[in-house]
Amino acid sequence: MLAVFAHPDDESLACGGTLARLSDLGARVILLCATRGERGGATGPIKDEGLGVVRVGELTEAAALLGIRDIILMDHPDGELRWEDVPLLHAEIVAAVRRYAPACVITFGADGLYWHVDHIGVHERTTTALRSLGQAAPPLYYVTMPRGMMRPIWEAAIARGWAAPPKGFWSLVPDAFGLNAEPPTVVVDVAPWVARKVAAIRCHRTQMGTGHPFDQLSPAEAERWLGIEHFHRAPNDPSPLQPLEDLGAASVRPTRDQALPTTEDAVPLARASGVVATPGTRD
Repeated sequence: MLAVFAHPDDESLACGGTLARLSDLGARVILLCATRGERGGATGPIKDEGLGVVRVGELTEAAALLGIRDIILMDHPDGELRWEDVPLLHAEIVAAVRRYAPACVITFGADGLYWHVDHIGVHERTTTALRSLGQAAPPLYYVTMPRGMMRPIWEAAIARGWAAPPKGFWSLVPDAFGLNAEPPTVVVDVAPWVARKVAAIRCHRTQMGTGHPFDQLSPAEAERWLGIEHFHRAPNDPSPLQPLEDLGAASVRPTRDQALPTTEDAVPLARASGVVATPGTRD
């Protein structure tokens, strides 16, 4: 399957549990990441090429934990995906679908989870790219999030003494997540994979920092609040296949307690699993 996202960390936050579950079932999970996230610094949207290099390393670690086989790393300008290189990004997504022939494609919904302009740009480009393939297009799913889903995570962290920073991901109002989002048509149980999802999120240290709300979750809290991932099937999808619907219908039961992987595990895992960041071409 092919996941198309904007920045390093989107894959882990949006649907890391589903990607890990699919990988464990034997699927070849491929990630197309449109930018290196060079404007995602803690001080604001200032371009920092060095940060982009670090974030690619974090992505490689997270991908190894989630079982992502291949990373197609593009170099589009962070913060400008709705306007810059529109025909090129469209063509790159079409090329990836034709090359890998995925059973399905996952990307952001129209709201970008929390109205991030790059996320919305990726939604638009992926949607139009698959529409251009007509009846040959694979099923397309949009990651979504029920409104209010993030609030208990925030409240639990605040109760433990955490305070939201003035900038960055954790400065967002929790109810921005899922605001006016399309209701899910598919839900996937990822409870046994939550430990890997949280460990992958922790790999993105430049974005998450330390002591953040996900970092403070107990295993039971993580399973309760992150153990279900939500998707909306693209309207008028021509494919008769239902890969995520089938996955969602298959029940899972943890057979043993899972040890939470550490970010230190990620580098040797990346080497062992053969995760490769494949640079995208811009010519």
